[in-house]
Amino acid sequence: MSITLPLEKMSAEEKIQIMESIWLYLCVTAGSTLSPNWHRDVLADRKAAFHDGEDEVLHWETAKRKIFEDLQ
Repeated sequence: MSITLPLEKMSAEEKIQIMESIWLYLCVTAGSTLSPNWHRDVLADRKAAFHDGEDEVLHWETAKRKIFEDLQ
């Protein structure tokens, strides 16, 4: 199946809403999908960076706002 979205006609907010909808669906159906091994490695690296003070955690609303602002 091939789905084509009119990305060039969509606002950044609309694109983020679509990504959030897809992410929610993936979260709900996660039990039926196995993540590849590299996901574990990336998460381990990010966890280590956080514990070493090299990274910070942002509230999801703050992260979305920053992403939206960067796309402007």
